[in-house]
Amino acid sequence: MARIAGALYLLVGIFGGFAEGFVDPKIYAAGNAAATAGNVVSNLILIRMGVVSHLLDATFFVFVALTLHLLLHQVSEGIARTMLVLVALAAGIICLNAVFQFEALRVVTDGTYTAAFGIAGSNALVLLLLDIQHYGTLAAQVFFGLWLIPLGYLAYKSGRFPKWLGRVLVLGGLCYLLDLFTAFLVPDISREIHSWVVIPSAIAEISMVFYLLLVGVKPVQAASSSKI
Repeated sequence: MARIAGALYLLVGIFGGFAEGFVDPKIYAAGNAAATAGNVVSNLILIRMGVVSHLLDATFFVFVALTLHLLLHQVSEGIARTMLVLVALAAGIICLNAVFQFEALRVVTDGTYTAAFGIAGSNALVLLLLDIQHYGTLAAQVFFGLWLIPLGYLAYKSGRFPKWLGRVLVLGGLCYLLDLFTAFLVPDISREIHSWVVIPSAIAEISMVFYLLLVGVKPVQAASSSKI
């Protein structure tokens, strides 16, 4: 079961990395409607692949959480359920964001919008849709960060994972939140710190993936339980 969770988590990284790390930056040009619309026109197939990747990312994310819940719910059913809820919220936002991205594609391929709003108007609509998708992804980062905190706690208390991994997961979740709130509150500072503040988050998630895949979980004589 641990290796299944690791494989699913790896798929989350692959599909999410492709969609958010490659497709989205290639398409979205912040503040430039003409360039953004031109990028969409030039990459129609890539956008379709990106939309599907977002949906697969969300789907596998939910199954990761379900599998980890089965592994760790004996530690604390309440905290394990909290982890599931946070992942479900994140997955819902990811799927909704994919709809906005797909609608941007429809605007540039359906002449109805150009006829109604003109070229400049339809370009502005494309940018608006992708603005919503971009900031929606940032908003989802709340839950990308929050779910790592109960996961880290469960991993730490379960005895099935090394203590350092539980601590790193909690730290990674906090760094996700720091990156998010600085992006909305102090964007100038965010641009300065983004490249390094997300490093602990990346280390935490990569470490969890490879630990699940290569080691699995440590056997324990009796899993601790809690009424939390």
